Amino acid sequence: MYPEHARHAPAERAVEVHQPTPITPVQAAPMVPVQPSSVPSVASVVLPDGRVVTGYAIEPAKPEPPAAKPAVSRTAVNIALGGIGFGAVCGGLFLLTTFIAALTALITQLVILAAVIFGGWIAVQVFSASGHKSGTTVNIRKAIFKRNHFHG
Repeated sequence: MYPEHARHAPAERAVEVHQPTPITPVQAAPMVPVQPSSVPSVASVVLPDGRVVTGYAIEPAKPEPPAAKPAVSRTAVNIALGGIGFGAVCGGLFLLTTFIAALTALITQLVILAAVIFGGWIAVQVFSASGHKSGTTVNIRKAIFKRNHFHG
């Protein structure tokens, strides 16, 4: 089904050989000893086994001081913080007045709703009582009042 894998002879490759190029030595300038301007102090350390080691003290490298930041005035800081506080208070008062106005509108709507419902109930009572002549009976201390007539 598949053709057999054909083996080909490896292709001859050209090989390049690189030879290193010798570097010609450069004559260095002669070292001139320079005497220090001041003689550093010599430190001696006594080891626990009694040997004495003498050498020059080496000062640790000191990092460069960080660049000085420009000073910010306390007055400028206080004004900025005061402005932030003032904005927060104004926003809070605005939210408070908005909440009070919404609460007032809700209470007003509830009072109007109650008045409409109660007024409708009273209207039904008034108009239904005048529709028929039977009258309303009220019992007060076992006395019966029926359409302005006392029955005792």
